[in-house]
Amino acid sequence: MPLKIAFDIYGTLFDTQGVVFLLKGFIGNLAEEFSLTWRNKQLEYSFRKGLMQDYQDFSICTRQALDYTSDYYQADLSDSQKDSLLKFYKELPPFSDAVSGLSDLVESGHKLYAFSNGKHEAIEALLNAADLRKFFTGVVSVDDVRSFKPDPSVYRHFLRESESTASEAWLVSSNPFDVIGATSAGLQSVWVKRSPHAVFDPWGIEPTITVSDLLEFSERIS
Repeated sequence: MPLKIAFDIYGTLFDTQGVVFLLKGFIGNLAEEFSLTWRNKQLEYSFRKGLMQDYQDFSICTRQALDYTSDYYQADLSDSQKDSLLKFYKELPPFSDAVSGLSDLVESGHKLYAFSNGKHEAIEALLNAADLRKFFTGVVSVDDVRSFKPDPSVYRHFLRESESTASEAWLVSSNPFDVIGATSAGLQSVWVKRSPHAVFDPWGIEPTITVSDLLEFSERIS
């Protein structure tokens, strides 16, 4: 039976650590640690703004997290260097399995949706730059409801936009908080364990399926 599948973007389809090579030119060996802290702070800021009901779009969270991380590591990044990093974030590289995995799912008749904390225009631009937009029936952004994952209202918004019920909808994400949020909202969920060292939160809420990449997911539901 054809499924309606929501794909997280950052960290699932696109490698947020792809920015490391640019960072190395600015701060050398600190780049990888800096990138991880930037990403974690970006998510933390979105969570906090959601809880405070003080919504600001994801690009603002990203910029503020970069400013924090630069200060934390005393990196002394110039405004020009920060602008270069933020520009690169709009052109992140997709994971190597993205094209083949998405293509297989579409060929099997499933309807795919890009489902992200980012704004519509940012996600459209990212997908188009990587030539992935053609695989998706639509783009669903949290910006429409002015909150962030894992707020239950965000997953309800996806169900409305995709005209699906929770029982027929799937969420695919590498982020445990997203998988847990979707599962709690009644969706089927897939955790893409991008790293063998990744740990799933021990909350007693498990993903429907755990896979190492999108090709494995496509094979398991075909």
